Amino acid sequence: MYAVTPPVEAAWRELLAAVARDAQVPLTYLPYPAPQPLEVLWSRPDLGAAFMCGYPIALGLAPVVPLAAPIPEADWAGGRALYRTDLIVRHDAPYRTLEDTFGGVAGWTVAHSQSGFNAFRHELLAFRRAHRAALYARVHGNLVTARNVLDGVRAGSLDVGPLDAYWHLLIARHAPELTAGIRVLSSTPATPMPCFVAAAGAPPDMVERLRAAFGAAARRPWFEALAAPLLIRGFAAASLASYGVLLEWDREARAAGYAEPA
Repeated sequence: MYAVTPPVEAAWRELLAAVARDAQVPLTYLPYPAPQPLEVLWSRPDLGAAFMCGYPIALGLAPVVPLAAPIPEADWAGGRALYRTDLIVRHDAPYRTLEDTFGGVAGWTVAHSQSGFNAFRHELLAFRRAHRAALYARVHGNLVTARNVLDGVRAGSLDVGPLDAYWHLLIARHAPELTAGIRVLSSTPATPMPCFVAAAGAPPDMVERLRAAFGAAARRPWFEALAAPLLIRGFAAASLASYGVLLEWDREARAAGYAEPA
């Protein structure tokens, strides 16, 4: 999810190796580049530590147990394991508010994504009226990745799209040429950050050792050098209950007959 460039992926790989070493848990790194379906990865019975969005965790999309969530090095995170969705437009677009984009073209990633779907839908829900059930002339769904949303806005095929703010932070730092032509129109409220998860059938002692190692990572001598390119300041505990608010957003939208951003 957050291996935005090869060097960033290398930093994540080294950090996970250090956490696993401290936990005395042997883990084998498996490259899993987009657009391979994350649902397949999350459902592996041998899953040891992989990023998973909180919305599919709350939906029970795969049998997993949360381990820990990173704390982004960003003012909007407030030193907590939180993130949000940036609603982006082209830098030269005339839009000044989200309402200005209504009637245009929007996009979303996958229906089990918090940042690329559920948060965007929740933000739009406040603007729907009986006489205006659809806010956009066209909506391109199932774009799968944040990069596809970014590229669509840059190319002009999308007027507005949702971007995971932590992913946005990383790509702006490591590939600034990709974000030079876009700007953030507005951002959604912060919600619990995606976390590392293990398979629900993982041995309980392994789960506890990994949780402890993630929790202690920020105090380890290897952490600072690896955390700097990843723009994180540590890890916080995560649980199934952490993501309950995301289901509330889903229920509100479905009760209003708003199954998808439209």
